[in-house]
Amino acid sequence: MAVADRLAELGLVLPEVAAPAGSYVSAVASGELVFTAGQLPFVDGKLARTGLLGADVEVEEAADLAATAALNALAAVAGVLGGLDRVVRIVKVVGFVASAPGFTQQPAVINGASNLLVDVFGEHGRHARSAVGVAALPLGSPVEVELIAQFH
Repeated sequence: MAVADRLAELGLVLPEVAAPAGSYVSAVASGELVFTAGQLPFVDGKLARTGLLGADVEVEEAADLAATAALNALAAVAGVLGGLDRVVRIVKVVGFVASAPGFTQQPAVINGASNLLVDVFGEHGRHARSAVGVAALPLGSPVEVELIAQFH
């Protein structure tokens, strides 16, 4: 099944790639890998939510935001590859979670991104992963997601 068909089946649409907020690009292909820059949960060009986990944002909402950030990362991959059908595997995901002191559920938050990637790519969406708590993220975002995808 084409990835676009799978996205449609899931009710998902790849968004426009967000313009970089600095001196970098959204994604770079090198060899058989595409590396994305960190992606925030932008929806229609606007940050969907701000705040810290463990203070302002609940885990379930943040997991949804992580899925949105992962979809934005897929859009960046598609922008480099001309679509997602050349992706053969998601290799690695790094998720950053803006965390209040004492918050330790970063993996549960980043599961939102991981689950979306498995929903889209099946077993080829399973990946190595890091879920990292940080004091703050750009623009006050609760989450940021970057990924590495292998392509042919």
